[in-house]
Amino acid sequence: MFSNYLIGLREGLEASLVVCILIAYLVKTGRRDALKPIWIGIAIAVAIALGFGCVLEFGSQELTFQAQEALGGSLSIVAVGLVTWMVFWMRRTARHLKAELHGKLDAALAMGTGALVATAFLAVGREGLETALFVWASVHAASDGTPRPLIGVALGLATAVLLGWLFYRGALKINLAKFFTWTGGMLVVVAAGVLAYGFHDLQEADWLPGLTHLAFDISGVIPPDSWYGTLLKGVFNFQPDPTVLQLTVWALYLVPTLAVFLSPAGFVLGRSRQQATPPPVRDKV
Repeated sequence: MFSNYLIGLREGLEASLVVCILIAYLVKTGRRDALKPIWIGIAIAVAIALGFGCVLEFGSQELTFQAQEALGGSLSIVAVGLVTWMVFWMRRTARHLKAELHGKLDAALAMGTGALVATAFLAVGREGLETALFVWASVHAASDGTPRPLIGVALGLATAVLLGWLFYRGALKINLAKFFTWTGGMLVVVAAGVLAYGFHDLQEADWLPGLTHLAFDISGVIPPDSWYGTLLKGVFNFQPDPTVLQLTVWALYLVPTLAVFLSPAGFVLGRSRQQATPPPVRDKV
């Protein structure tokens, strides 16, 4: 449940901050007339994200078991790829997010209502689609037959909305660069578990070999249905009897990705695109 709460909080907070920055800028510049198109774009983005999530959930139920596992495994790998890109992107742009959105909004204001709707839709829609895909993959991996994973996501999103509102009202100050660095690191750990489970799904779909080749089996020590087994699965997507392929994929992803992300090299990616701009001033929202 905690891992899904973290996903809802992290992904939801990004969208909340985008909305907060867009609305605050329009209010401060006296362009309240442009608020309606912004809210329309946000509403469209949220509706499409929810629709995408429903298609993933209900559409997969009509498939055979092997097809479900193949779809789940494939989308888990795609989701991990998108989330990995997102956490690196947010780490290096958290300090520049406000200026970047202001520039896009100024251009949209000059172009008219349609451009405002499109700007809000694109800014929030990307986050929404990424969230829907990764939440679906994570809930699928951590599913224990209870609604706890979905409750965790809902609580995380609710917390993100509350934090976004507090940011807007000026009641909360936070160093966004540090926040997204630490939550990004935790999200990489969650993504490693989702990736390993995705490969396990592909093994169950007979797309990959080695389903019966276990790296170890400690289910006698950590029963999957015990409270601590459930806790480990909910937080880290831990499995007491992983296959050799699962364990290998988990280690090959987690160790180098986390090492690069937490090192100064995590800031280097994409720096060439920012060299033409003046040195940024750290923003505290």
